[in-house]
Amino acid sequence: MKIPSSIQRVLASAETELAEYPKLLSMFKQCFPNTLETTTRLMEDGTAFVFTGDIPAMWLRDSSAQVRPYIQLASDDPELAAIIEGLLKRQFRCILIDPYANAFNEEPNDNRYENDITELPAPNPWVWERKYEIDSLCYPIQISYLYWKQTGSTDVFDDTFRQAAARIVELWRVEQKHMEESPYRFTRLSGPPSDTIHNNGMGEPVGYTGMTWSGFRPSDDACAYGYLIPSNMFASVVLGYLSEIASEVLADAQLQQEARSLKEDIDRGIQAFGIYKHPAYGDMYAYETDGLGHYTLMDDANVPSLLSIPYLGYSAKDDPIYLNTRRFILSPDNPYYYEGLRAKGIGSPHTPPRYIWHISLVMQALTSTDDREIAELVKLLIDTDGDTGFMHEGFHVDDPGQFTRSWFAWANTLFGELILKLINENKLRAMLA
Repeated sequence: MKIPSSIQRVLASAETELAEYPKLLSMFKQCFPNTLETTTRLMEDGTAFVFTGDIPAMWLRDSSAQVRPYIQLASDDPELAAIIEGLLKRQFRCILIDPYANAFNEEPNDNRYENDITELPAPNPWVWERKYEIDSLCYPIQISYLYWKQTGSTDVFDDTFRQAAARIVELWRVEQKHMEESPYRFTRLSGPPSDTIHNNGMGEPVGYTGMTWSGFRPSDDACAYGYLIPSNMFASVVLGYLSEIASEVLADAQLQQEARSLKEDIDRGIQAFGIYKHPAYGDMYAYETDGLGHYTLMDDANVPSLLSIPYLGYSAKDDPIYLNTRRFILSPDNPYYYEGLRAKGIGSPHTPPRYIWHISLVMQALTSTDDREIAELVKLLIDTDGDTGFMHEGFHVDDPGQFTRSWFAWANTLFGELILKLINENKLRAMLA
């Protein structure tokens, strides 16, 4: 599609700002508009469909993350604003179709990744995949809130939004008592074990914590333990957003109270059950827990992650528990942290061993307070594109030419967000000198 005028102005400005760095300039011009150029379709009904790249479906998570960097430019660009509003309206319609689904089709064509076994009598033709992930419901609320604060527009807060928001709160309440009350089941008969939920599709037993249960991680891999800490942190943040929207825009006192009360439950649960006392690192956040004394100590590359906690808005970059957590996850004690001949960083069980993700490298830079660390990461990102000019999902720490997903719009746009941020802060030239 045609690139909106605000994006064109950013790209034109980059010609001057990055003139001394031709490879970075070329990468920025390819990556920052990649979502709009290659994965965005305006629909006849006024909505927008944003697919993930090399997969034809629209993930609620990915599509939100893909447009987040553009929100800062939307105030004076009606064309860009229409795309973001159109995406949000489509997302909230999708949530009302099936709030447990993570990815949707462009039309009701019955396309899907796999014929999974769930509690539904028949698959919905709109649903591509039904892996339930807390963050799938967090992201549209986050984007709608950030868009409102940037532009002042309340057009997305219509009756569909109100119904979807109420449904999200209701679902998260049910999933506080997953074993007793949840209707959700998910079994996949093919693929690796991480593609299915064990125990007849219910997952391992969990105790009540106040947090809300998730079947899958943002990587689309099944959770080991049902309380996914970074996703509950994200839920806490967006419930605060929702409470504010309900109060200031919707004038819905009931929704405001329900969102605020659930946020308090989740926050208490994170503090009571999500902090692990590590003998070497001190108090740090676990990645997952079951509320019964078991923990997963790791971080995954995809967002929400423990690394991304300040980016999500849950805590400050200098929060002591976050800093302890950061030291752990950026060390070999994290089983998915890899160091090699060309790179080091966080990977994922979703991709091969010794593959690290560009998303996690960008997130490390976005959450750092150390300009030297940020400069090293920017140079690493430039040097690990595999000579394609694009970001990828994962790449091998010894050979960036070995990578997964040659067309991954989220990683491209997030890279563009980092570079634009550093340009706006007048830091990039000094870092590359």
